[in-house]
Amino acid sequence: MANQSSISEFFLRGISELPEQEQLLFGIFLCMYLVTLTGNLLIILAIGSDAHLHTPMYFFLANLSFVDVGLTSSTVTKALVNAQTRHRTISYSGCLTQMYFFLMFGDLDSFFLAVMAYDRYVAICCPLHYSTIMSPRVCVLLLALCWVLTNIVALTHTLLTARLSFCVVGEIAHFFCDIAPILKLSCSSTRINELMVFVLGGTVLVVPFVCILVSYVHIIWAILRVRTPGGGGKAFSTCSSHLCVVCVFYGTLFSTYLCPPSVASEEKNMAAAAMYTVVTPMLNPFIYSLRNKDLKAALERLFSHRRLSSWI
Repeated sequence: MANQSSISEFFLRGISELPEQEQLLFGIFLCMYLVTLTGNLLIILAIGSDAHLHTPMYFFLANLSFVDVGLTSSTVTKALVNAQTRHRTISYSGCLTQMYFFLMFGDLDSFFLAVMAYDRYVAICCPLHYSTIMSPRVCVLLLALCWVLTNIVALTHTLLTARLSFCVVGEIAHFFCDIAPILKLSCSSTRINELMVFVLGGTVLVVPFVCILVSYVHIIWAILRVRTPGGGGKAFSTCSSHLCVVCVFYGTLFSTYLCPPSVASEEKNMAAAAMYTVVTPMLNPFIYSLRNKDLKAALERLFSHRRLSSWI
């Protein structure tokens, strides 16, 4: 018990074990993080400064951009600092804190994508009742519900992990404190933790994904019934950006957490984790700005000389 209570830190494997690769990956990760930070903050500024974008769809998009910044910042910044300082340790409390924010922001990403799919369903399938169903009060309630549920899930996992015993200072086979590598280091029973990961983790991933699928089935069915030439394509164009983000996010997420143990490996898991914690948040602003005319126009107005001169 004296050994178990004396554990105050863990070792993080980092973005690479090879020194010659680590500096290269450090530069790549740093560039992607800066692009993610800049792109998502620009999305938030463009939506906040343009009255035309004060609609439910862009309200949730701005929140998604904020969550993407939080997800990347909670995982990548520590890895970048460790790679630069060559100091691979992370404190016990710091590891639990990082795991909490990673789980919270990751679950929020999943919930927000589901809410945005529901918003598109209402807009296309129930256009006459859209303003009533997606009223500002309903949007705030949906936002609050997402934050409350994800915080409960993240807090549950964190508290269950905090009760575990760690007999030795082990190495977390990841570049951040994910729950699965931490459980492998415990010298006490992790049966309850694994059960909660399966139940809560599966629910948080599968339920929003099913909601997205159901929403798009109804959307596609409604579009197929549109007889106006070009009407169906115009309606679906408002969903194309969201659908691209959903495919990238859930594709990498499911490949990590639903991959059979015989196929999965630590290297593949780290690569997949880098995809949904760094690459996906970096791509989201490009996907929405390039495929969405309204947002593209808002960004152009944001950078216009008239707007910049008024700020100065």
